[in-house]
Amino acid sequence: RTRRSRNSSALIILDMLSEFEFPDGDVVLRAARRIAKPIARLKQRARTAKISVIYVNDTAGKWESDQQAFVDRCLEGKGREIAELLRPAKDDYFMFKPKHSAFYGTPLAELLRMLKVQQLMLTGTTSHQCVLFTASDAHVRELAVTIVTDCIAAASAEETRHALFIYRRALQAQVIRSTSISFT
Repeated sequence: RTRRSRNSSALIILDMLSEFEFPDGDVVLRAARRIAKPIARLKQRARTAKISVIYVNDTAGKWESDQQAFVDRCLEGKGREIAELLRPAKDDYFMFKPKHSAFYGTPLAELLRMLKVQQLMLTGTTSHQCVLFTASDAHVRELAVTIVTDCIAAASAEETRHALFIYRRALQAQVIRSTSISFT
């Protein structure tokens, strides 16, 4: 089920679907709540513009191949309001990741190649770990990276500030708010 994106961009939503049952889970949940609505608005704009939406999610050690069962658990857990708001649509892509980067141990690179994606818009948690490692792996693959500042979060603002410095300086990422993104 591969579709070509209307343009060479894709929206990546990292680790927003979660039961938040891990160390610092409650703190990350509060941060995720702050960014869920901006991500939902950006996702809607991306879908309207025919841009591929790709969910890449940590399973917190509960491996399974049934993505719907995972989403159903998230809809019943602490992060249910986020899962309801950001529930994947039928034609969104969804994959699990074993570690921090969305590229590590996943078919993401091959999917992006098949979709002819050259630019990623990264959103989700956590800005200093999963988003950062994904941005770094995208950078070494020579993909353009946009970090959507109002759509990333971590347990602390300091962690996000440090990550923003690395995004700008080391990864040459475009760092902007979701409202500054134009899909025309």
